[in-house]
Amino acid sequence: MGLIINTFKNYQFRHFNIRLIIWVIGLTVLGINVISSATESSVFEHKQTLGLIMGICVMIVFGLVSYRFVLKFYWLFYLLNLALLMWVKLGGAYRSGATRWIAIGGFQLQPSEFTKIFLIIFFAMYLNKYKEKLNTIWVLGGAVILFAIPLALVLKQPDLSTSIVIALIFCTLMYMGGLSYKIIGGILAVAIPAVIILIYLIMQPNQKILEEYQYNRIIGFYDENNEIAEQISYQQNNSIMAIGSGGLWGKGLHNNTTTSVKNGNYISEPQTDFIFCIVGEELGFVGCSAVIILLALIIFECIITGIHAADTAGMILCFGFAALVGFQSFINISVVTKMIPNTGLPLPFVSYGLSSLLSLFIGVGLVLNVSLQRKKTL
Repeated sequence: MGLIINTFKNYQFRHFNIRLIIWVIGLTVLGINVISSATESSVFEHKQTLGLIMGICVMIVFGLVSYRFVLKFYWLFYLLNLALLMWVKLGGAYRSGATRWIAIGGFQLQPSEFTKIFLIIFFAMYLNKYKEKLNTIWVLGGAVILFAIPLALVLKQPDLSTSIVIALIFCTLMYMGGLSYKIIGGILAVAIPAVIILIYLIMQPNQKILEEYQYNRIIGFYDENNEIAEQISYQQNNSIMAIGSGGLWGKGLHNNTTTSVKNGNYISEPQTDFIFCIVGEELGFVGCSAVIILLALIIFECIITGIHAADTAGMILCFGFAALVGFQSFINISVVTKMIPNTGLPLPFVSYGLSSLLSLFIGVGLVLNVSLQRKKTL
């Protein structure tokens, strides 16, 4: 008890980032309203509301418990992550062509969503512990191996979109951890030609690198004359039609307009990965702008908190979470607006999904705690 009291005494509550809480809860509440409008059943709305309540509780716990204390268990988070991913592999639920979910207490959880935040926690401590030796072959090689194991398990599900986000987060963490520019240059010198060769191999008709559905999505996106293009692009074409039809103010939530793309059931499971197109159709350009601005404000608050963090671990936690929200939001909105090939990825705080929501609120709690222990200025 004395330790807890002393910890609280060291907290700088005047720096508690209340703005971040307002942006996060505001965006989540907006998402719940859009989910309610996007679905005929109230089940999704009620579950997402429960997710918000659970998320706030999780945020409070991680916001008040010192992140330095949490990081002491970084290996436990890493092993828990591997255990959950192995559970998926050995006894996960198969749905929509992939095995990504496990059943716990009547809920379907997606461990790969927690992988993102668990890896941020793990590498925040790993990179802080070995920051003076990061550019040595042993520390750098160890980081790559420790990252590659969960990445491979996520890829096997298969879940290419989450794997891409995880890889981008890892690159951000390594850069913020102090990776040498010489090493970065060397990696890019090898990676760029390798990616070009990989793309060439993927585009071959009999390629074995990607799953068939992944290959079809890429071909369907770039080749409009392909026989499967219409089927593959169906969701994205209807998505941009829905966004465009919303105009400035949209058609309104819960509207019964017969010309609505959503009401015509032209978007499958609109409450998940394509929730942004429902925002566009029903809340218009103003609604889309509000979502993007709120996401940008959340990222901005995380970066500012990271800049003022008391140590490297706190800084990496904040920038890692900012990368998670930023990259995932960019990819989701790019898919929905047909800027890139279709890939399943939830829009942070807006899309339906308990796993995504809970993992995000863990990240928010950690950032809030970093703000309580920011470096002191003279």
